[in-house]
Amino acid sequence: MGQKIEMAVMVAALIVVGITPCLLVAQDLPAVSLEDQLRAQYTLVKMGSDSGGDSIVAEGTVLVIKKDGILSVPYGDRPVATKYQDGTVRSPSASTMGARGSLMGRVGKQQTPRLFQVGERVYPSKIAVNLPKDQVTIGIIACDSCNNVSPATFYKADVVFQFPKGALATTSLSQVEDTIAELLNIDDSPGDQGVGQGGNVKGADNGNANANTDANATANSNDQQVANPASGAGQAQQQAPLPEPQQIEKGQTPDQVRAVLGQPDKIVNFGSKQIFIYKDLKVTFLNGKVSDVQ
Repeated sequence: MGQKIEMAVMVAALIVVGITPCLLVAQDLPAVSLEDQLRAQYTLVKMGSDSGGDSIVAEGTVLVIKKDGILSVPYGDRPVATKYQDGTVRSPSASTMGARGSLMGRVGKQQTPRLFQVGERVYPSKIAVNLPKDQVTIGIIACDSCNNVSPATFYKADVVFQFPKGALATTSLSQVEDTIAELLNIDDSPGDQGVGQGGNVKGADNGNANANTDANATANSNDQQVANPASGAGQAQQQAPLPEPQQIEKGQTPDQVRAVLGQPDKIVNFGSKQIFIYKDLKVTFLNGKVSDVQ
């Protein structure tokens, strides 16, 4: 009996010895900070420069601006932060901007700020979390290609998301993301987001390579037709005439657009504003009439 008790004690001791290092290692693992978690959710744009000026080296997550009031400045200027608190956008005051303009005027530079509009697309350029101040700051840069702006301007802004005092440290990642999405929502609309920024995005050589490949394929096709002209003539006779291109015009009604494009994949309603989202097209209606097509 005594031997069995002694054996049980030894087994228990071995189990404790084996578990303890694992617990110590687990305790030594650093907790993932809120800032790192946000960086994992939002890919930051990487900026650089080339012979054409400022350029995008690597694109980031595309965000859609949901509310007016975010003040932006040219890429080379230092932004004045716009605060978002309790669901309200608080733009820099007129006195702040006046003092800023006066200071820049002394060095012979005139600043031309502008307000980002609802629906504009931007990239996140930086993320900073200040727990003592209960603030999350996100820098944004205009996605000019997404907004059909050429040449690229790369207007930028800083947005400070202000949380209640002492609340940020205990706020979950999903709650922080929900607050950010009230103003800067991740763009989930169909279509390519990776288009070039007015010719200033590095990696445009890939497009040239594709163009060269297409040109070579066309040349090879032409050579085959020259080698066998009878075959080419037969194919030309078999080809049906090209259909008339589909046209969407400003002022058309939703029913007229459906008649041309069919039912949209998604319909988004904002009161008097309605958006039809197709696979590679987005049609915006204002008061029941087409106002924009992207």
